[in-house]
Amino acid sequence: MPQESLDIKLLPATAAADTVTMKQLAELINMVYASAEKGLWLDGADRTTVDEVTELTRAGQIAVARLGDRIVGSVRVRLLDSGEGEFGILAADPDLRGTGIGRELVLFAERTCRDLGVGAMQLELLVPREWKHPSKEFLDSWYTRLGYRVIRTGTIDETYPALEPLLATPCDFLTYRKDLT
Repeated sequence: MPQESLDIKLLPATAAADTVTMKQLAELINMVYASAEKGLWLDGADRTTVDEVTELTRAGQIAVARLGDRIVGSVRVRLLDSGEGEFGILAADPDLRGTGIGRELVLFAERTCRDLGVGAMQLELLVPREWKHPSKEFLDSWYTRLGYRVIRTGTIDETYPALEPLLATPCDFLTYRKDLT
């Protein structure tokens, strides 16, 4: 963990009006995913947009990690209709990789859901079907160490049909789950 204290908080809905922060978040997420999902998407496909980050912030679903005034990570936290919590769009500054920011963001998401009485947490991971992607192999191992287990293998078009045409390679869409009780 960096020497400066890491501060993680859900952004208030009013933060959606802060266009500078919304742009910084979208840029961080897209930078992280451009590397972590290299080869999965057609050229020019971004993970998110400023408008999407703004809407998720307005919905109270975006948490931000800061070191001082610097944004160094973010995660989406939400409750699913099925009653589980879910985290996604996890991003940590690549310059600080290995310092625990990602782990702290996951723990924050779990704690947030547990405090709401949620008994299980899930996440989704897109993985290439026909080849091994180093980042996806790392994430599978990391999520497993954190206590998550694959409970379903599907395709992205089942949940996000508009994204399927943007894939550059066939992919599986894995759902992981962890008991929070």
